[in-house]
Formats: sequence, structure tokens, C-alpha cells
Amino acid sequence: MAEPLRLMAVHAHPDDESSKGAASMARYAAEGVEVLVVSCTGGERGDVLNPRLQGDARLARDMAEYRRREMAEAARVLGVQHRWLGYVDSGLPEGDPLPPLPPGCFALEPLELTTNALVHVVREFRPHVMTTYDETGGYPHPDHIMCHKVSLAAFEAAADPEAFPAAGPAWQVDKLYYHATFHRRRIRAFHDAMIERGLESPFAEWVQRMDADAEEGHAHPAPPELEITTRVECADWFETRDRALLAHATQIDPDGFFFGVPMDLQREMWPTEDYHLAVSHVPTTTPEDDLFAGLREGVA
Repeated sequence: MAEPLRLMAVHAHPDDESSKGAASMARYAAEGVEVLVVSCTGGERGDVLNPRLQGDARLARDMAEYRRREMAEAARVLGVQHRWLGYVDSGLPEGDPLPPLPPGCFALEPLELTTNALVHVVREFRPHVMTTYDETGGYPHPDHIMCHKVSLAAFEAAADPEAFPAAGPAWQVDKLYYHATFHRRRIRAFHDAMIERGLESPFAEWVQRMDADAEEGHAHPAPPELEITTRVECADWFETRDRALLAHATQIDPDGFFFGVPMDLQREMWPTEDYHLAVSHVPTTTPEDDLFAGLREGVA
């Protein structure tokens, strides 16, 4: 039998996997690819973001347990495997000046310790492709930035037989991708299409900020965006993605921006999920339409 292709998606919190790359994962899982989501933290410090559930004392009392159940349901919906890395949510610091992060949280753990934990998972699962965030984390949450650091370090260390020898036999992951989900071109395209249809755009405030950032001489210009190298066609799995998102009931507002663009418009305007190829150990040519470009013949 041919060896199955394997994809590992490393995320900071439960629910991140359903908002970034979920339709791609569901597509690959349906095609027979083995897909594993790794959640670095349990999301214990997440706020209740669904207005319908705010004020429920049970959630505040045991957020960790609720988020475990939500993650299990999202994984079932997507058809993927799931693994907890086991670290504690750092929370999103707010204020001026920003308060210190809580002791023992993921973002303050020694990089060698967290890398060792993820290398164990990489060498056990032996993915051909890994996905994670770029160095900005996608947005400046300390766990997202730490997730990038850990993922990149584990991607490199897993292939080195002298690194973390107790973690199992060395395994070289062939390709590493960064998510490029909420990029400006996509947001602008949806916003303009909604306005043209006479509909209220859920991205109006985003576009206003983007326009302000683009003004000449702006004090805090937005950082340059990732080059999109890979666009995975997955419109047939957008509804699966949305069901996975809704499984994270504490975190997702059913009336929020995730669901503000009609499904037919999403499929017409942007039928892909987008990625940046950060590292490849196999020959490939960009632009790609497959995370496994350059691998299918050699593996399967």
C-alpha cells in the first residue's frame, strides 16, 4: 500500500484551527490525507465572545472543560485528529502599559521545553507538511507569536537526530506553510462585493483601518503582508468550516463577521484558502494549488 500523506496544523488555541485553514483540512481529510491538529494551549483564559452565552457563571467557572468539549466536536466535524500540547493559555494582555503575562503561561515557557514537546508529536505523527503562523502570529497575541517560534524550531529540530534524542527517530517534514487567511486583498474583495450588492459589509471597520494605514506618512503603517504562494481550492468545504467554527460556541458569535458574507458570494469571490510557503525540502514551483505539490508522486 502507498504511504498516506500527512498534514499537521499547529495552532495556539482551540478555535484557531476552525478559523484558519479549516476548509483545506476538511478537504484533505475527505481525500484520505491524515490530518492532525495540535493545540498548544487549552484556551483557558479565553473570554466568552458569544453574546448569547455571556453572563453564564458555569462558563467562567470551567472554561477549560467547555473548550475541550468544543474542540472535540470541531475535530469531529472536520474529520481530523487532535492533540493537546498541554500548555496554559497566556491570555491577551490589555492596558497601557500592558500588564505582565501570568507566570507559567505558554508564552513564558522556555523555548527548548516547548520545542521538545512538539518534536515528540512531529516524530510520532511524521507529517509531510506543517502549517502554522508567521512571525507576527497573524495578530499580536503572545500565544500566536510563541506558536510560530515553537513550530519553526520543531520543524527544524525534528530532522536533527542529535536534537532531543529521547523524542524518537528523526523525521524531516518536507514543507512548512504560514496561514495567509485575513489578508488585505481578500478583505477588500469581500467588502467591495457586499457594497456593490447593496449589503452591509462586515469588514467596513477593517477597510477603514486599512485605508488609514495606507495614507502617506501614517505614524504606524501596517506591516507588509505575506506573499501568497499557494491557493487551495476548498469552497465545497466552507459549510464544514462554518460548522466547526460554531462548535466553539463560547468563542464564536453566530451573528459575527465570520458569517457576514453570503456563502454563494464566498464561493464566487474567493473559493480558496491561502498560504505562504516558508520552507520546502522538495522541488516545487509557485504559485501552487496544493499543499502537497512536489510530494504526491514521491509519497503516494
